[in-house]
Amino acid sequence: MRAAFYTLGCKVNQYETEYMSELLKNAGFEIVAPNEEAEYYIVNSCTVTATADQKTRQNIRKFKRRHPNSTVILTGCMPQAFPEEASALTEADIILSNKNDGDILQLINEYHQNQSRLIHIDSHKNTDDFWDCSISGFNERIRAFVKIEDGCDRFCSYCIIPKSRGRVRSKALKALKEEVSTLAQYGVKEIVLVGINLSAYGKGENFDITDAVEICAQTEGIERIRLGSLEPDHITDEIIDKLAKINKFCPQFHLSLQSGCDKTLKNMNRHYTADEYKKLCAKLRSSFDETSITTDVMVGFHEESDTDFQNSLNFVKDIKFEKVHVFPYSERQGTAASKRGDSVPKHIKEKRAAIMIQESDKIRQNYLKNLIGKTVEVLFENEIEEGLFQGYTKTYLPVRIKSNNNMLGKLISVKITDYCEEFCMAE
Repeated sequence: MRAAFYTLGCKVNQYETEYMSELLKNAGFEIVAPNEEAEYYIVNSCTVTATADQKTRQNIRKFKRRHPNSTVILTGCMPQAFPEEASALTEADIILSNKNDGDILQLINEYHQNQSRLIHIDSHKNTDDFWDCSISGFNERIRAFVKIEDGCDRFCSYCIIPKSRGRVRSKALKALKEEVSTLAQYGVKEIVLVGINLSAYGKGENFDITDAVEICAQTEGIERIRLGSLEPDHITDEIIDKLAKINKFCPQFHLSLQSGCDKTLKNMNRHYTADEYKKLCAKLRSSFDETSITTDVMVGFHEESDTDFQNSLNFVKDIKFEKVHVFPYSERQGTAASKRGDSVPKHIKEKRAAIMIQESDKIRQNYLKNLIGKTVEVLFENEIEEGLFQGYTKTYLPVRIKSNNNMLGKLISVKITDYCEEFCMAE
């Protein structure tokens, strides 16, 4: 039997797809690409925006239309947050939620025994423990995502995630140690710790994110450790000082900003000011020899004026992020912000997004240009084409090099010779 996964959304979803994939492989399934023929098509959905829901619906219908005799399965965040809307997708033969991903094999068997459509969605409870899942590989890659945290307690006014993921809960350190050790045995050299609100890892426990990084660093075979997206107000001086002492830690910080305007941040129910965020960036850059700070910026949030946008733009230019993901605000059903309306016209949002992207791209191009001639250490992960290898620096800069030797899995110092929009070339 063959099964194909189509994954939307974040690194946590990618990790959970790998987990379900391993469950099926261990039961005798062959995992194939979603464009190949299969008996099962599993869509692991994201619901962070209405567009994500649209993509989920499109793919569920596409798989059933192209493969009418297959079993189509819907899981992930959409059924968890919007069970009624998910249940209305009659093209999905089995519907489960991210809370029940570990039951996928059992539900497949139950579906075939009963020969009827199956919907299995459990709602999150405040008392839920961390779902004790683990993986042994990551699609035969050098770098693996490891989920150590789930849920979010922040309730940003624009965000549906607390509804789709529940409250903060954390993987036990012992379980993390065992999982990372297994991954190292299967050839993984770099660990990326991920979570829905990663910086809340250890909330209510006697450990924090630095303990997780230490465990990875102490594991034989692991060369590097990265962190996924972080909330800036959770990153204390104590955490920074501890991370700076861990040699294998990669000082690449994706700090979610959303806006550089204090008024907008308050309307979003973010938990920091622009000045506090700026001081954090300064602390990070002074604490590490080389640091990369990337971020997300939303434009056109409800009641964002021209002045508010300009303040946000000026802030981005002042911080000089190495990379910025820019997106226009999209009202999300079920959030606090959706009750206020959407006061910024679509064409204004698009104009502001274009300006923000243009200015942040200028900063990135200048950053890349200044790297020419510098020597950096790269862990090579894949072969783009014969003799052309790509890897990443500690600051997650993609670097390509031509070589007659096999570079995969090797940590090598190279000299940057050129750059383009997406990557640098080196020798």
